[in-house]
Amino acid sequence: MKELEYPFDSEYILKKSKKLKRQLLENAQAAGTPLLQKRIAVLGGSTTHDIIRVLEVFLLNHGIEPVFYESEYAQYWQDVMFDNPQLTAFAPDLVYIHTSNRNVTAYPAAGDSTERIGELVEEQYGHFQVMWDKITQQYHCPVIQNNFEYPFYRILGNQEAVYRQGRISFLNSLNERFYQYAREHEGFYINDINYMSAAYGLDRWADPFYWHMYKYAMCMQAIPEFAHNLANIIKAVFGKNKKSLVLDLDNTLWGGIVGDDGVENLEIGQETSMGQVYSEFQSYIKAQKDIGVMLNVASKNEHDNAVAGLNHPDGILRPEDFILIKANWEPKSRNIAEIAEEMNILPDSLVFVDDNPAERDIVGTHVTGVSVPEIGTPEQYIRVLDHAGFFEVTQLSEDDRKRNEMYKANMERKQQQNSFGDYREYLQSLDMKGTIRPFEPIYMARIAQLTNKSNQFNLTTRRYTQSDIEQFAADEAYITRYGKLEDKFGDNGVVSVVMGRKEPADKVLHLELWLMSCRVLKRDMEFAMMDSIVEACRDCGIGTVMGYYYPTAKNAMVKDFYGTIGFTKIHEESDGSTIWRFDIPEEYEKKNRVIEVQPG
Repeated sequence: MKELEYPFDSEYILKKSKKLKRQLLENAQAAGTPLLQKRIAVLGGSTTHDIIRVLEVFLLNHGIEPVFYESEYAQYWQDVMFDNPQLTAFAPDLVYIHTSNRNVTAYPAAGDSTERIGELVEEQYGHFQVMWDKITQQYHCPVIQNNFEYPFYRILGNQEAVYRQGRISFLNSLNERFYQYAREHEGFYINDINYMSAAYGLDRWADPFYWHMYKYAMCMQAIPEFAHNLANIIKAVFGKNKKSLVLDLDNTLWGGIVGDDGVENLEIGQETSMGQVYSEFQSYIKAQKDIGVMLNVASKNEHDNAVAGLNHPDGILRPEDFILIKANWEPKSRNIAEIAEEMNILPDSLVFVDDNPAERDIVGTHVTGVSVPEIGTPEQYIRVLDHAGFFEVTQLSEDDRKRNEMYKANMERKQQQNSFGDYREYLQSLDMKGTIRPFEPIYMARIAQLTNKSNQFNLTTRRYTQSDIEQFAADEAYITRYGKLEDKFGDNGVVSVVMGRKEPADKVLHLELWLMSCRVLKRDMEFAMMDSIVEACRDCGIGTVMGYYYPTAKNAMVKDFYGTIGFTKIHEESDGSTIWRFDIPEEYEKKNRVIEVQPG
């Protein structure tokens, strides 16, 4: 919804939140798009009602329908530590702790020693740590915790951050302890209100009127920006991030029109102020690629001119930084739809960046799901994209950093495929090697990430946190398998996950999760996974495998998957949900013929 895309009108959102909520629910129902339902506990050290009201709207815009538990005022710690029965019964999928510097109970005095100040830091930190640990032990769900914003006054003036007795110095030390905990604990995330308050303007953010009148930790007008930032973390935790930037070229990545002005006259580099602006923007985009954001081009240009512009000696981005370069005179909406199709991702994974408002309007109208930010003038490009939070990072894996290279390798595979008349012969030419093993600690984060990000080849679309995955791995009642795949073009990483619950009395395995990354579709990895499941079942005396398919707006491609690997459909609901059965024969013939599965 345009009204909720950054930059947005905060006053409008505050006034019209109920109307926006109603529209979002109606739009989802009309489109037949199921919303991801999540139970979110908001534990507040200050008033949270209006935060929840606005947060709900932003989450609905991300396809998440939240149900909230809200603690009583300033009861965030007591609700956890004294086992509030309402919170226990709520069984949250995520806990958000809304505290601020107003909840720090002791600051250093002017005469305190360094040792005493260190003790105070640990006392304040310990108050939170014991609560975080209990949430993890009791609820096994992700936790989002605010850090501390700076105070709105400075007793020591400009030395407030220098002397250990200063409140800014104290809060910096406390924040660092929070960050250390986040680095050491999966599923724990910092909501950086220190940055937000600085970006918003600390004097306005911390207006004392709103604290003393309403017990708000920030001014009322800042709540939409706060809720938007928080929603970005939550949607990233639950796999709703975008995956790819699709970039225009002329007057977007450089100043000028390469076909008219010539490469030598483009504004890029350090010679002019605008050239510096475009260089900084290209550097920002390059950094996005380095954390796993996939880059593509959709530009009205001759292809040779586009490539020449990307090879400008002062440019930061190069043609090889992009997976697909669609530079032609076709409508950009068509090129963007083709990019999604060729990459085997959905259009709602794409963010289209173009300086031309007419092109933005056409793409936004004709390509359902694609995000099209109003990026403003070149000086604003970075701020708008960055604050929009399309690619919010909650974890950074090796697979994330290699994502562009993996998809580029897929393009090379497709090119090779076109040179073969026989598909089986093509698969054999890839020299594929697979690793299929029970869940292992080194891959727990990636496995959890896949359960939250895989939408198309995902039979049950169940979402799990890393702590959930770790519990399944340790539970003897479950058979778990992850699959890695590499070939002569490169390593695809962990691409498939299967998990089943054993029912020993009936000698049955119930498959609760089967998913696969779309970048390895039609590579026979699903057959190799099936062979591994059968082998595991035989090892523990199970003779029957039950499979389940739950339809969503995105996984129709696998509605008959079980039938293709030998299951028999035994039940179908009116909503399209199906149940399948596979009785393992005494002489099971392996289905995988083209992947060499490594022993282990």
